[in-house]
Amino acid sequence: MNKALTISATAVAAVIALAGCSAGTNSGSSMPGMDHSTTGASTAAAAADHNPTDTMFAQGMIPHHAQALEMSEMMLKKQGIDAKVTAMAGRIKAAQGPEIERMTGWLQGWNESTQMPGDHVMSGMLGDDELKKLDAANGTEAAKLFLTQMIAHHEGAVDMANAEVRGGKNPEAVKLAKDISASQTDEIKEMKDLLAAL
Repeated sequence: MNKALTISATAVAAVIALAGCSAGTNSGSSMPGMDHSTTGASTAAAAADHNPTDTMFAQGMIPHHAQALEMSEMMLKKQGIDAKVTAMAGRIKAAQGPEIERMTGWLQGWNESTQMPGDHVMSGMLGDDELKKLDAANGTEAAKLFLTQMIAHHEGAVDMANAEVRGGKNPEAVKLAKDISASQTDEIKEMKDLLAAL
């Protein structure tokens, strides 16, 4: 598991670097208010208004989302995948990329590390061997593997999001957690239906 987390941390560093570049292009600095859901005054107030649960949620969900992006990108590069499965991979990538940028911005605004503590284990994360199997698989086998793995991955994310809803303080973080829980619960049902049809 540690090996998988180390690899994921490298992937996360790259994602955070990209997020920093995109946020810094216009302003010259990373600002937590770069997402379109907030404005200056509310962002300044929200930056100071967080607790350790909010911090842990963002620090954990960033690498969790980064792995979902990695899995989705693997599927989008493959040939012969059911169109509905490819569409699901595309939707996951489109939703979770911007969420990584938002959470990175929050952590920077809170003066918290964007890196998760090394001893923290996240629910639903795949090990290195599982990622290699997905990368090597093709056709229907790849589609089934992706759906099976992503269902477990989403279930982990829903658990993490629900913990933030129960214990978080920052209103933006709690709202995102509620959105993640709702959308990924719906996607779990959809992926189970897709898996049954393959």
